[in-house]
Amino acid sequence: MGKVVGFSWGRKMSNTDVMIKDILLKCEAAGHEIAFIRPDDLEIKPCTGCCACVGGIMSGRNNGSCIFKDDLHILEEAWYSADAVIVGSPVYETSPSGTFKNFCDRMGPSHDVSFLKEAYDERKAAGKTGAELPDERAFKTRIGCILGVGGAMTKNWTVMTKPIMYECMMSSGVNVIDAHVYYGAMEVEHVLGNPKQMERMGRMADNIIAALAAEDEAEKTKWRGEEEGACPVCHQSVFEVFPGSDKVECCICGIEGKIEITDGKACYTFSEKEQNRSRMRYGGKLEHSNEIKHGAMTQRRVENLKELKEKYLHVGER
Repeated sequence: MGKVVGFSWGRKMSNTDVMIKDILLKCEAAGHEIAFIRPDDLEIKPCTGCCACVGGIMSGRNNGSCIFKDDLHILEEAWYSADAVIVGSPVYETSPSGTFKNFCDRMGPSHDVSFLKEAYDERKAAGKTGAELPDERAFKTRIGCILGVGGAMTKNWTVMTKPIMYECMMSSGVNVIDAHVYYGAMEVEHVLGNPKQMERMGRMADNIIAALAAEDEAEKTKWRGEEEGACPVCHQSVFEVFPGSDKVECCICGIEGKIEITDGKACYTFSEKEQNRSRMRYGGKLEHSNEIKHGAMTQRRVENLKELKEKYLHVGER
């Protein structure tokens, strides 16, 4: 049996909370351990982009510690303890809440499985042990589900929800097996008055239960969602298009594909090489960590930078 942890950025006992808890109850009935956590009840400071976490990992000073001493460690422990995670957020202005995005930023490079695995292997080879090594739980195969809840009656007002919610799964290498956005929530006072949506939560729970019961990794991590998108990796259909060419790029995975129109229908193809460099796969994460290791961590210094900044110090201030 595994552990299923639900993270809700919704209001207490409102739609997001209850939908996640319904999934958890079904997982518990199937014999799994469950936990529920509301990150908005904790103090999670905004990331400042100082790169101290990445520098700590790459230099060997620490395992990605943040300069802030807040409650992120509570979320980290809940995340690492889980075999399956469910993340849920209400939809504001086409996308999840700002506090959810803050979680993605704080759980980004500091918990990137490629940064941590490279550091683990290097330190292990150097004879390091115990707390000198990154937490081994970072490397276990973990599955995830995404849930968004939007009040708007039209689906296009939730268009950025899934792409942004994938962000919290990217760095830590969680395999997303299902994703659902409940839109039109303003139509009824509470989701408990919408049997169709509650039934969908039952099916999401079934998907988690089936995945955790799988005997091999491919079966465990396969996509089980009810909507099959054009991208073969993330199973979504949010692309950047390049006018004047047949090139498209998945906004979630960052992989390049080609579009072809046949009999008035669009067909999208992605090579195996491109699929393997998806941000959702280790190869894509390793590519990015190498960019930072040989870029941001070794960037060229600007002479007299302090003096150059002086004329901008108080521009526009009143």
